[in-house]
This record gives sequence, C-alpha cells and structure tokens, in this order.
Amino acid sequence: MSRARRVRRPDPCRALVTGGSGEIGAAICRALAADGHHVLVHAGRGLDRAESVVETIRAEDGSAEPVQFDLADAEATRSAVTELVDAAPLGAVVHNAGIHDDAPMAGMSPAQWQRVIDVNLGGFYNVVQPALLGMARLRWGRVVAVSSVAARIGNRGQVNYAAAKAGLHGAVASLAREMASRGLSANVIAPGVIDTGMLGELDREGLLAAIPAGRFGSPEDVAALAAFLCSDQAGYINGQVIGVDGGMAPG
Repeated sequence: MSRARRVRRPDPCRALVTGGSGEIGAAICRALAADGHHVLVHAGRGLDRAESVVETIRAEDGSAEPVQFDLADAEATRSAVTELVDAAPLGAVVHNAGIHDDAPMAGMSPAQWQRVIDVNLGGFYNVVQPALLGMARLRWGRVVAVSSVAARIGNRGQVNYAAAKAGLHGAVASLAREMASRGLSANVIAPGVIDTGMLGELDREGLLAAIPAGRFGSPEDVAALAAFLCSDQAGYINGQVIGVDGGMAPG
C-alpha cells in the first residue's frame, strides 16, 4: 500500500484572510500571525481598518500587510489574487468576508439576492481558484470558509444569506476531494451568534435563549479554530463543517 508523503507547512507561510478588517476577520488575522503566518489582511473598501489590524500584528512581533479588492468584482479579485500568487504562493486562504441584506423572500429584490450571493459565495471562487495551483506546487495548503449557523438551521429573512453560506458547504466538500492528494485541506467554520458590533439593537435576551451554552461567542472563539485548521496538526481534517455556535446546531 502506498503512503502519501506528509509535507510540513512552508516557512514563511502566506495566509490571505478576506474580510480581515472586520472584528472576526481581525481576530483570525491576529491568531494566524501569532502562529507564524505572514498575513495578508484584506479589506473590501478603505484600507484604514486593514492597516490598523496590520499595525496591531506588527506591534505583537507578527508579520502582515494590507490588501484591497472588491470580492464581488470577479475580474479585479482574480487579478489581485493572481498578483499575490505570482509574488509567492499562498499557503492558506481564509474566506471570511461576507455581507447580508435581509428581507423576507416574498419581498426580496433581485439585487438583494445577487449581491449577497456574489460576495459570500462568488467571492469564495474568486479568491480560492487562483490560489490553488500555487498550493498544489507547495504540496501544502489550507482553505477555510467562514459560513454561518444560518446555513445549517435557516433564519427568517435570510434566504439569500443562508443559501450563499450553504453553498460554501458543498463547494468545500467537493474541493476537499479534488485537492486532498496534493496536500491541501478545505473546511468550513459555521459560527453561531458572535458578539460583534453587527448585533446592534437586536433582541440580545431572545438570542441568548436560543443558545444552549447561554452566552454569545467571541471573535477569538472563531479565530482559534481557524488558526488550528491552518496548522500542520489539522492536515487530516478535511471537507468538514465545524460549528462554533454554543450548541445551536449540533450534529
């Protein structure tokens, strides 16, 4: 019986984190940098927040740089990622960026549907596909898609968002099968209710009642799993959807 050769993470390992300027993305960037990655902190619009994350990482003796492109613009995104790969292969891609534009399906406009699909699901293709051949040449790679508990259990007013995030589950399952023999793994993190500014004026008590753990998650809860999935130790974990949701969607 042949045995696949286990290749260790390249040093340095360049990791691209989309949506790295947001609260969850910033925590993922910091965790990856602490684990020795050179982190490319992505922002969709202004670079100021991404630059702030980079400054924090560098102050903690980590390595990072900001990058900017619009995930919904396929040509611009693929061009930007290709340029990054041409400079040096990406060892890890964490597709964390996402948007929501909520409305009941009966009243949802075509624009609301399409923009959410374009960024959340289309953005995954736009950033991951150009990076794959470089990972294959390294014989080592990690792809992590950040989904949502809504993709597993649904949520009123989020048909578009849940559809896009659930699409990541199928994409990652297939990608894992395609690339496993080349040393790549692909997995999904499905966070539950994470305590960020996005909670806004929502009914926090009502949300807590739906969480068996009795508390909201933190960005660091998500980041810890992302960093692990991008490590050598997680190389045999592949094609999985892992919840970080306090028990909201077990199994």
